[in-house]
Amino acid sequence: MSRLPPLLWLQAFETAARTLSFTAAGQELGVTQAAISQRVRLLEDRLGQKLFVRHPRSLSLTPAGQAWLPCLQDGFTRLAEGTEEVFGGGGEAPVTLRTTPVMQQYWLAPRICAFRREHPEVALRLISAIWPDDFGAEGADLEIRYGQGSWPGMEAVSLGRETMLPVCAPALAERITAPSDLAAHTLLHAVGFEVGWPAWLEAVGMPTLASRCASLTCDTQSMSLSLAALGEGVALTHQRLVEGRDDLVAALDWPVESDEGFWLVRPARRQPRPEAERLWAWLAQGLDD
Repeated sequence: MSRLPPLLWLQAFETAARTLSFTAAGQELGVTQAAISQRVRLLEDRLGQKLFVRHPRSLSLTPAGQAWLPCLQDGFTRLAEGTEEVFGGGGEAPVTLRTTPVMQQYWLAPRICAFRREHPEVALRLISAIWPDDFGAEGADLEIRYGQGSWPGMEAVSLGRETMLPVCAPALAERITAPSDLAAHTLLHAVGFEVGWPAWLEAVGMPTLASRCASLTCDTQSMSLSLAALGEGVALTHQRLVEGRDDLVAALDWPVESDEGFWLVRPARRQPRPEAERLWAWLAQGLDD
């Protein structure tokens, strides 16, 4: 233990590395930006290596900082889990579920409403994640992730196979009868949505069509669907997320299967609280809903 730097220094580094901002780290920890900067400098002096590259208006991690951060975060997570196992997590703490905004809005919301009617005694907390790095074992009892289901240290249950479908406002759909018609319209892209337009266009035999289309890129699928509903273009999305909507219809009835999908996920080594187990079982048993 005597070889470990002070916990305050480690906490300052982890928070600053996660937010890439001394100011944001200070706000999160309730101290000044200068205090965070000082603690990080002391830590760097102790370790004998720089952890951050300080740019005029931003920060980035050095290779050493990038390599050390996951180890440190895992240590904090294991410390928190061990504390909870020995001393309890407090029965009043809400069950936290993290997923993307679009999944919250179009798939999760009705299921949460039904769960709360059945289990009003369970307090819930829903938080959003946009980028892959937003997900992690720390801070959430359950998650709904998008991918192929292989996350080390996590138990994952598939929410079913996914098919991708181009969607748009009903009035716009009337002018689209073949994939080639998309060349006259805007393709709405969602950043981080790896199985997107290129894969769909390849599947329908028009891999180069995107180069002839106008494009508009959003940082969430929720925004791309909102723009599509307003007639601004055509979005590619998961078929399950638009079922039952009146403001969005299939631009082309041409679903393409994806090798990625949504998964219900939780840490494999953590003993779930009874309330969290209840929500897990509820969502898992309703996968065919």
